[in-house]
Amino acid sequence: MCEFKVILEGNTVFKDAVYAKVDGANVIVKDILGDLEEFNNCRIIEVNVNAQRLILSRIKK
Repeated sequence: MCEFKVILEGNTVFKDAVYAKVDGANVIVKDILGDLEEFNNCRIIEVNVNAQRLILSRIKK
């Protein structure tokens, strides 16, 4: 199974993500156990399967 490191502003903010969803201006990620985290005012800018990383960026207002 492919599990992603979630990176925001150069820092790993969530590990082993298997699910990601954009909900308006937020991104919700979950791991295999169902633990979730919501990142407000963010968007997904890159999904790299080979490197197993999902990169987020803050939405500028």
